[in-house]
Amino acid sequence: MNEATVKPDRAPLPAATPILSFSPVTLHMPGRADPNLQMRVVMPATGTNLPVILLSHGHGGSNFIASMRGYGPLADFYAAHGFVVILPTHQNSRTLGLDPNGPEGVLHWRSRPQDMRFILDHLDEIERAVPGLEGRIDHNRVGFVGHSLGGHTGAILAGARVTDPVKGDVVDLKESRIKAFVLFSPTGDGKDAAEFAKTNYPALTNTDFSTLTAPSLVLTGDQDFNERFSDRKTWRGDAFRFSPKDNGAMLVTFNNCAHIFGGISGYDAKEANDENPQLVSDAQWVTWSYLMSQLYPENKAWSMVAAELERPDNSIGTLETK
Repeated sequence: MNEATVKPDRAPLPAATPILSFSPVTLHMPGRADPNLQMRVVMPATGTNLPVILLSHGHGGSNFIASMRGYGPLADFYAAHGFVVILPTHQNSRTLGLDPNGPEGVLHWRSRPQDMRFILDHLDEIERAVPGLEGRIDHNRVGFVGHSLGGHTGAILAGARVTDPVKGDVVDLKESRIKAFVLFSPTGDGKDAAEFAKTNYPALTNTDFSTLTAPSLVLTGDQDFNERFSDRKTWRGDAFRFSPKDNGAMLVTFNNCAHIFGGISGYDAKEANDENPQLVSDAQWVTWSYLMSQLYPENKAWSMVAAELERPDNSIGTLETK
């Protein structure tokens, strides 16, 4: 990737370039409750050897944000700065109208990482389906970004294991083709889950992060706290705290930040009770820099972010490392 003009206030972020969005791309996925896996692809208008981000939406109460139509502030930013972004509609999306009482419950938590693995299996097909994309993807540079339930999906792909509350088996779906993970406020380990979570989301009560070995950046907010899930205020950082000491995981806690990070899930999203364009900008910059430096080790973007976060007077938040 070629470095473009750098913004003087936030080096080394390159200047944004025009982007294209195409949807739906539909893959037939046998064995899925909805056999048609739909996705949106957002990409730079020009360029080759482009890295990929798989972006996994959350759950929440919105109809369309939890689908391929959501997360424009992240998808558009990543694409404008050099990534091909693939956003699937997971089966927990209300847009599909699936039965919430199936074996996976309302979250369809087990099929979500399987969606991502299926996408990687069919990247060539996706390239051919999107006009102007064929031959432009670097299949060896794939990152993942997930928010909330999407963070749970990413943690599984990064190596975390979940005991299925219905079947009783341990689900291991680690995906080595994904080289770097960004987990926006993933769910905690569930050992001290509140009764609401135990009753409504039992799959979120037994996650083992001790096997999460892939490079991961976990993000949360200093106001991201919901007693319906846990009365422990550090719950959203469990994927960092309980992962192996030598996996290189990092945790960024943003200042004055609740669960939507200022509005990453959609433009002017009603669900963002902490709406703040500067916070969104900070989250974009931090996560883009991490992914770039993980996928391109010679890129020094993350080192500059880390240096900023380690300054005691920075306005963004705090950085913890293993």
